[in-house]
Amino acid sequence: MMVPLLLKFQILEKKMYKKIISVINQKGGVGKTTTVINLAAGLSMKGKKVLVIDLDPQGNATTGLGKSNTTSSDLTIYNVLNGNKNISEVIQSTSFENLNLISSNVDLSGLEVETAGDSRRAFKLKDELTAILNTSGSLYDYIIVDCPPSLSLLTIMALVASDALVVPLQTEFFALEGLTQLLKTIDRIKSNLNSSLEIRGILLTMYDKRNKLSGEVETEARNYFKDKVYSTAVPRNVRLSEAPSHGVPVLIYDKTCPGSRAYFSFTDEFLNQETTMGSAA
Repeated sequence: MMVPLLLKFQILEKKMYKKIISVINQKGGVGKTTTVINLAAGLSMKGKKVLVIDLDPQGNATTGLGKSNTTSSDLTIYNVLNGNKNISEVIQSTSFENLNLISSNVDLSGLEVETAGDSRRAFKLKDELTAILNTSGSLYDYIIVDCPPSLSLLTIMALVASDALVVPLQTEFFALEGLTQLLKTIDRIKSNLNSSLEIRGILLTMYDKRNKLSGEVETEARNYFKDKVYSTAVPRNVRLSEAPSHGVPVLIYDKTCPGSRAYFSFTDEFLNQETTMGSAA
């Protein structure tokens, strides 16, 4: 009897760690997509199987992982959310081991108008992800969603579907004030649509230790959000800006630059959270 019980426990334990993570901030230019690409790459380098979903019509996560966001294709997240494809049909391999992608392009920008009559549209992504986790969940340790830089229907879909959120926070003026609306939206989603949603962590980005303002924003964020703020702060770094134009994560483009060192450190912190949560459980 012990073997089946142990097996059951192991299955439940694996499910606990199988997380759908959305990287979100309603403000653009804060390092959101850069964080998605490099967290996914860092996890895949650690042997984790990762699926990235580009939920931004700009398609920057798509190009940042070496795929085109301009080619007319029905193999995108848009065709899943409008009901034309199942999610398993649009998963693409990338040139990076353990890392798959569901791409996006500008077609996605029309989804909100096209689905206006669908009362369950906010649950469409959740329904599709639930289906893929139920049928082939062992394929992925993490599903990471790149949200658009707005509080739109697409963002609501991601919040409803997610287990947890990573919020990149630019260490610049008004950064904390910009979080206010996002936190209100998260609270509304928790109250009405996804009670288990949580903020997994806040990642400080574009940090400049020579800049007094960066230090002040960091201090204020750590005082308010406490241990929700990751110890790692991602610095401003030219190589971080260059990597997307080459269609690769900075962790591959230049492994030793300050940006890469920060994202390697962040990946370790992210994984260590699993150990902490497992111990708490």
